[in-house]
Parts: sequence; C-alpha cells; structure tokens
Amino acid sequence: MSCFLRRLFGKREYKVYGPQGGIDIKCTLPEGFNTATDHCPMVILMHGFISSKRMPPISSLSEELSKAGYATISFDFNAHGKSEGEFVNMTLSSEIADAKAVYNYACALPYVTDVAFVGHSQGGVVAGMLAGELEVSERRPKCLVQLAPAAVLKDDALEGVCMGKRYDAKNPPEFVNVFFHKLGRGFILEAQQMPIYEQSRKYSGKVCIIHGTNDKIVPLKYSYQYRDEYSDCQLHEIEGESHFMTKCKEQWLKILVDFLKSNL
Repeated sequence: MSCFLRRLFGKREYKVYGPQGGIDIKCTLPEGFNTATDHCPMVILMHGFISSKRMPPISSLSEELSKAGYATISFDFNAHGKSEGEFVNMTLSSEIADAKAVYNYACALPYVTDVAFVGHSQGGVVAGMLAGELEVSERRPKCLVQLAPAAVLKDDALEGVCMGKRYDAKNPPEFVNVFFHKLGRGFILEAQQMPIYEQSRKYSGKVCIIHGTNDKIVPLKYSYQYRDEYSDCQLHEIEGESHFMTKCKEQWLKILVDFLKSNL
C-alpha cells in the first residue's frame, strides 16, 4: 500500500507480515466447514507481477477449490493490492519471504492438514523457489502447481527489458517505469543472479505445470525447462490459451483440480 493510502486510511492490522509490512490475505473455506471440528488441506495461491489476488487467474481459484473441498489462502504480495510496501523496493526475494510468511501462518492453523502451492507467472516462480527451499522442512508442501511460470524474468533482466521498456542491463537506473509502477534497480540486479531453476529443482514432490500455447509474455520453453529440472513433473499445454488464462478456464481448472485430488 502506498504512503498516500496509508495516510488516507490510517494504519490497519494484518494477520501476516512480510519484509515490507502487512500482507493482505483472504481465506476461503469449503461450504459448511467448521474450523473447530473439521480438517482439510490448504492451497496457497500466488499471483503474478503487477497483479493481485483479485485478478485472473488467481481470482477464479478460491471458489472452485472450495467446491472441491479445499481451503485456500490468496494474498497480495508486498506493494500489490491491499498489502503494504513500495513497489520500487519489491524484489523476488521479498516476495518469497511474503509467501513463506503466509505458508507459516497456514501451517499454524489447527484445521489444516497438508499444504499445496499454486502460483501464476512471477507467483509461479516464487512458488517453485519456496517449495525448493522447504524441501528439507518437516512440513514440506505436498504438491506444487505452476501456471505459466515466468522464469523469463531472469533473461529479461539480463537483456535489459521489462514489458517492452528498455534499459541498460549492465548499469540499471534507480527504477524503470512499467505500467505506472517503478520497478527498482534492486529487483533487476537480483533477478540477473537469481538461481531460479537451481532452487526450484530441489523440490522432490509432484509438480503440475499448465501453460498456454498462445502466451505472448512467457514463452513455453521456460516451462519445458522447469519440466526437465523437476524429478516428478507433468506439463500440460493448453492450446490457444493466453498468459492470463481466461480463454480456456474450464479446461485448465479441471486439470488443476484433478491433480490436487490425486496428490493432496
């Protein structure tokens, strides 16, 4: 949340905090679920770059997964949606820390049995890297779904481009204006060195990757690379689907739900 909005609305209380402050979360439970007596798995949903939990495809998932008997937590990464922070200070590491804070919160809920990650675009990168980090934890994520995971962000940073905006990759400016957001130098420099695949492949659980063949933002080759890195991964190519996955929603939702039913 920007400084202006904080001054306008005042300080609010959050249940989860990350490096940049409060993280706005939304918990959705199956119909008729009693948190005092019932138990179920929890799916943590992670949105993409310059997005939020209220935007597709994440916005489609909470209701559909609750129908299938899963609880979900969707949340806004720092400096996105209703969460605190300044966009210019957002990095991949800060988003991984946000996601880990939400994961720890979910694991502490008494009704949660197992946890799964679902991430879209940059959120898919975060989900994969955090799953790799948690591989040795006592409560490792049961399974992982990545929707059009944007590992391209590293190559873009090395090339000096973001959403069509060019800059000097060897000496990035303090920030780059991207769709009215200031992408900070710290994000760029870190992304250039980020061990995306090396960290993600540490995760040995079951992975499902879903990627549209008409994705103009993240080429399919990045999901092919993910598939080859993981020890137990299935890749589904959705014919004609775009990056935001709004054209063939029923098709990919069925794949996602069926995967969770088999592995969570």
